[in-house]
Amino acid sequence: MERRAPPMPVLLYIAALMAASCCSSSEAAAPKSSFEDNFDIMWSENHFTASEDKQIWYLSLDKDTGCGFQTKQKYRFGWFSMKIKLVGGDSAGVVTAYYMCTENGAGPERDELDFEFLGNRSGQPYLIQTNVYKNGTGNREMRHQLWFDPTEEYHTYSILWNNHQIVFFVDKVPIRVFKNNGEANNFFPNEKPMYLFSSIWNADEWATRGGIEKTDWKKSPFVSSYKDFSADACQWEDPFPACVSTTTKNWWDQYDAWHLSDAQKKDFAWIQRNMVIYDYCKDSERFPTLPVECPLSPWE
Repeated sequence: MERRAPPMPVLLYIAALMAASCCSSSEAAAPKSSFEDNFDIMWSENHFTASEDKQIWYLSLDKDTGCGFQTKQKYRFGWFSMKIKLVGGDSAGVVTAYYMCTENGAGPERDELDFEFLGNRSGQPYLIQTNVYKNGTGNREMRHQLWFDPTEEYHTYSILWNNHQIVFFVDKVPIRVFKNNGEANNFFPNEKPMYLFSSIWNADEWATRGGIEKTDWKKSPFVSSYKDFSADACQWEDPFPACVSTTTKNWWDQYDAWHLSDAQKKDFAWIQRNMVIYDYCKDSERFPTLPVECPLSPWE
């Protein structure tokens, strides 16, 4: 399944990236804040470290365990962003997950939005797997190559979530659009608030070439690092926060955020042509009857 990215005119594409805009000026750089301001450790606190100024956070995996964190706050709709540098070198079998979920465990009724970065053998491309769950049902995987080495520098991974669409972004480039049809359905998660999580863990039974490539524990510890978390979003307050229904105060819930912009459509088209490795909506062998959301157009 893994193959190298096709060549592309790098300078022109960088210019296109600079021109692309995913949001209004209200999505400015968030002020610095400590890890403790936003997150709690989920497990293995001794596998978490921070830089001296507390602005960069490290999760490590060894043969004993991995590590993970989650936001203190739940959200319903918004823009969620994090800069991540992935495990370098031979990381086969290692998964770095960055996701939103209604529960702090894989409960049978959970809603979930996933970025999963699938480790690789040295010299092979990193793959991103995205998935969407509603009420415990997923099976909506897509896999993409990246057009850069995500282990060399920090890159920004973001999720836009409103009642009309879910968009997964890499460096403000939309790589996946998941639309709502505006009716009661079993595929679009829009009712439950979610926490944001990240974790590193061993998944060598499936993560690299379908489980053929196993984790080389001689290369451990495997370390992923994070900084610049930003959530411009509706913070959940029981029983129902007012901000999830307004279209006047929050750019991520206004009309322009319900669709891709013209610049985003150009970037998304390039991604569709060059970076998609797997799309469940094109897997007729796995789904003889395609899921009902597959005909919804990401362009509208």
